[in-house]
Amino acid sequence: MLYYVYRLKDLFGPLNVFQYITFRAGAAMMTSFLMSLAIGPWIIAKLRSYKIGQTQRTDGPKTHLSKQGTTTMGGLMIFLTLVVSTCLWARMDNRFILLLLFTTVVLAFTGWMDDYTKLVKKNPKGASSVFKFSLQLFTALVVVGYLAANPPNSHFATLISIPYTKEFCLNLGVLYAALGMLIIIGSSNAVNLTDGLDGLASGSIVITALTFVILSYSAGNIKLASYFKIIYVEGAGEMAVFLAGMIGSCLGFLWFNAHPAEVFMGDTSSLFLGGAIGTAAIAVKQELLLPIAGGIFLLETLSVILQMGSFKLRKKKRLFLMAPIHHHFELKGIAESKVTVRFWIVGIMLMLIALSSLKLR
Repeated sequence: MLYYVYRLKDLFGPLNVFQYITFRAGAAMMTSFLMSLAIGPWIIAKLRSYKIGQTQRTDGPKTHLSKQGTTTMGGLMIFLTLVVSTCLWARMDNRFILLLLFTTVVLAFTGWMDDYTKLVKKNPKGASSVFKFSLQLFTALVVVGYLAANPPNSHFATLISIPYTKEFCLNLGVLYAALGMLIIIGSSNAVNLTDGLDGLASGSIVITALTFVILSYSAGNIKLASYFKIIYVEGAGEMAVFLAGMIGSCLGFLWFNAHPAEVFMGDTSSLFLGGAIGTAAIAVKQELLLPIAGGIFLLETLSVILQMGSFKLRKKKRLFLMAPIHHHFELKGIAESKVTVRFWIVGIMLMLIALSSLKLR
């Protein structure tokens, strides 16, 4: 919305900066962060007044029993600040911004219904798996269907770029749609699985989102795209504003979610954060960099899959002490805060590896 302020540059020259993506991305990040700090205490107090508290598993790490009753559904803070900052600073006529907002709203509703059913309606099972998967599938179908009809780059509609190669692409044909849906649904659930330690999911999202801020801005700039030999996607740079807003929202949430956490995000935001990142990866045509940049989320998901496979195929023998894998390290005696920071460090290294693909070709 504020983008159009630049048209008043003839009256006041400095207003010209409002047309630059870099300025608006920085402003979106600061807006969502400061809004989080401003409304965070009020949201936490309001949720606490409704007695919306976390229920801890008795078979999990004993250190988590002290978290019983900690306020949750704090993802509302992330959702509100992200949407407001995006509407303020992004171009609302940009198709990718509208696609990201669609993904955010639908998956936020999905997660909110799950949290509401568990915490307000006191149904420990939450919303049904069929309900949640149906909305995730619907979101993925709409996003992939739209991008199939209106590709980010028509010359690369069903192609995926292979990182670390010189403009080598693989044509998946009709299978590309299946890959796109897998990325969106998988990313959504992966972040949800990672949300188990104070600050782990929000901090990891900051790192992954930063990666795609750089990638989307580069892909949307024809000169940078040509220089880095990546697929040019007209309008993709605007996604940097949304993703920067996401970073600010998650940093603001982390202010309250850092160990010992005052509030948990719940499914309200974990589902849409992953889904939005997945959507951005597809829109910017860097699908294969998501498993690298978001390697922490991939690791968490694989640990659950391997644990389930081992339990079923090896006569109830477990591969890890507990899954997702962050609980395994806790049960090995490593402090929760140390596990979180170490995962952040690994995430930063993976981000650098992903970004190195821009030059290592």
